[in-house]
Amino acid sequence: MKNQLRATTAVAVLAASFASVALAGAASAPTNTAAPAVTGTAKVGQTLTVSNGTWTGSPTGFAYQWQRCTSSSSCAAITGATNQTYKVVAADAGRTLRAVVTAKNADGSSTANSNQTAVVAASGGPTNTARPTITGNAVVGEELTADNGTWTGSPSSFTYQWLRCDTDGSFCFRVAGATGRSYGVRFADVFSTLRVAVTAKNAEGSTTRRSGPSDVVQPVEPVVVPGNKAPTIRFISLKRRGVRVYARFTVCDDAARRVSVIERDSKRARLAYVRKYSVVPSRCVTATRSWVPASRFRTKGRFIVTLRAVDKSGASSRFVHRSLLYH
Repeated sequence: MKNQLRATTAVAVLAASFASVALAGAASAPTNTAAPAVTGTAKVGQTLTVSNGTWTGSPTGFAYQWQRCTSSSSCAAITGATNQTYKVVAADAGRTLRAVVTAKNADGSSTANSNQTAVVAASGGPTNTARPTITGNAVVGEELTADNGTWTGSPSSFTYQWLRCDTDGSFCFRVAGATGRSYGVRFADVFSTLRVAVTAKNAEGSTTRRSGPSDVVQPVEPVVVPGNKAPTIRFISLKRRGVRVYARFTVCDDAARRVSVIERDSKRARLAYVRKYSVVPSRCVTATRSWVPASRFRTKGRFIVTLRAVDKSGASSRFVHRSLLYH
């Protein structure tokens, strides 16, 4: 009877020991006892750092995921933001940020949220208080110059991008290579307006502000070369067959030499396109040239073709134009 009691007691002790080990194993994943904390300035361009917080269970490693929040309970993971530090970007402005820290050991993992930052402020770059302006005449061959306007934040430098826009300055396109403070008005600008985007920079960031539109660009008056009569051009017709456009015109000059006919495609809210043809008048010549306009012009609305003639001496005719309607 005593031997049976001893055996029963031993089994009970062994079972209790196994239960204790099982309970210890189930509770061995890290447990957070002090939340992670984000430090740094919540401002575009600044870098934030999250601490690991305090954990039991002897974590062997930590992982991080930064989140962008719109409220105290609505947060979404920021793609690729998985380091302990995070550089605040423009998309964060007006939002708060937090980090989710995951602690790991051999028995499992647990997560804990950091505090949320203050609402992220926009870049510390310069602030424009009086918009840039343009000086000069909006006439082909003239030069326009950008005035930087007025800025706070002590800008250390300025850069420029000139824009070709429709007649009211609403739809604009960058003019390739036009990144100087001054801009020479060209034939492709005729009947458009011009604006300039000025970017001010300092150590904390950059800010861009556009000028208002220039006057509508006007063609240059005919160029007169002493002792040489400028060529003349008359636009006879403009027709469309399928996608191809046909322009018929007459060019006259006082010498039987090659004359360049400069053609410009234009349409409201579209970037203009310029091409060049050659004719030999021998006093006067009537010619037809055809082309397929770029797809941006083959849309509903009025398509305008402008021509002028320029001889070898540089003397030029007046501008002539015709239009047709795409339905």
